[in-house]
Amino acid sequence: MKTFLMAVSLFLPWPWRRWCLCSFFGYEIHPTARIGRSWVQPGRLVMEAGARIGSGTVCKGLALIEMEEGAYLGNLNWVTGLPPGSDRYFKHQPERRPELRLGRHASVTNRHLIDCTATVSIGAFSTFAGFRSQILTHSIDLAESRQAAAPVRIGEYCFVGTNCVLLGGSVLPDRSVLGAMSLLNKAFTETGTLYGGVPAKALRTLPTGEMRYFQRREGWVD
Repeated sequence: MKTFLMAVSLFLPWPWRRWCLCSFFGYEIHPTARIGRSWVQPGRLVMEAGARIGSGTVCKGLALIEMEEGAYLGNLNWVTGLPPGSDRYFKHQPERRPELRLGRHASVTNRHLIDCTATVSIGAFSTFAGFRSQILTHSIDLAESRQAAAPVRIGEYCFVGTNCVLLGGSVLPDRSVLGAMSLLNKAFTETGTLYGGVPAKALRTLPTGEMRYFQRREGWVD
């Protein structure tokens, strides 16, 4: 029934669609938030003031999507997860949380693939930029011959360039940049750094105090 209601809601004017999503799905969508012609059906959806999801995006299999004030998830993105207890996989990881969390004014642009088998969090004022980047939170543990998942975290005021891959367990620290076509496969800790390469490594320290991108107080980059 919920799948049918979701399909019908796609053709409703936004005010009516928002009412439907809040009334029948229990979603928390601020009056100034908006979803385009996208299939967005997590277990729970929280969209604060000004949060937006574009058109042609699919979000399915997640327990939670949380978008803080002004957060943006663009067009033609594919965001998937695997609900806890849904099948035989990941029984050894009961703490696994299939969630997408976007901080204040965080932005995911267009045509990305985001696997939220484990939690993906993108910090305030960060930009997941360009096209065709991937976040993959799960893979096969060869030693144990089973599926395993680990969260991915992008800190605050970060910039991820086009066509990057971020693997489970990786961390991009606050006020850092991941260069285009890089592979992030570990948890880095040094903030204010340019990372790049395959696999990524620290390339140089950034003068974040002199760069306006890192000084923003409101709004994602137009």
